[in-house]
Amino acid sequence: MKNAGKARQAGLRLIVRVTIAGCALWLLALGIDLVRVGGRLAGAPVLWPGAAVFCAACLGFAAFSVVFFRDPDPRPPKDARLVVAPAYGTVDLVDETTEPEYMGGGCRRVSIFLSVFDPHVQTAPVTGKVALLKHRPGKYMCALRTESAAANESVLIGFEPRIDPSRRLAMRLVAGVLARRIVPWITPGEEVNCGDRISLIQFGSRVEVYLPLSAQLMVEVGQKVAGGRTVMARLD
Repeated sequence: MKNAGKARQAGLRLIVRVTIAGCALWLLALGIDLVRVGGRLAGAPVLWPGAAVFCAACLGFAAFSVVFFRDPDPRPPKDARLVVAPAYGTVDLVDETTEPEYMGGGCRRVSIFLSVFDPHVQTAPVTGKVALLKHRPGKYMCALRTESAAANESVLIGFEPRIDPSRRLAMRLVAGVLARRIVPWITPGEEVNCGDRISLIQFGSRVEVYLPLSAQLMVEVGQKVAGGRTVMARLD
């Protein structure tokens, strides 16, 4: 599938940067202590304990990043009428709302909260065309709050399903307190298959899915969903 391995590459780049920063701090502490003792190592240098703690923290963060940037393989169903969850997380809101930018009015909404322990790769909910990709600047409220979707920095992605382009649907990638980088891997006009990897949000965040009012919902509040696997709705 498209974009396989990009999340791991992003995690590896972050680990390398943190490791370099940790090593640089350790070398700086060593250099300062050598200067203070006249170029001779005399016992445990004064700044080494702090540098050691920081290095340990860097290693811990690197281990966490390996877990965070994991990228399970999607397993979407073959029925093109099914809408699949685009993110890993917990459904914490199911309602009807108004989405004027792409849906053009009333629609069903399913909101998914992604904790820092969930994979943060997003996948295409249907097979079709990317009709809209729109970035909106905003705040960085805690993504645990459902109102963060309306206030926080976000990216809105609109889709035209191949089976019926008129039954458009959309998803909004929402930044959070820690998640301040949304990385789309798609462009407007691009064709995607259900389950294709399309974006990455780094650290805790939220994804909202907007569906036609005629869609038959198949998830409920409190349910854990898996990106590219869990069926969310049916386009009847």
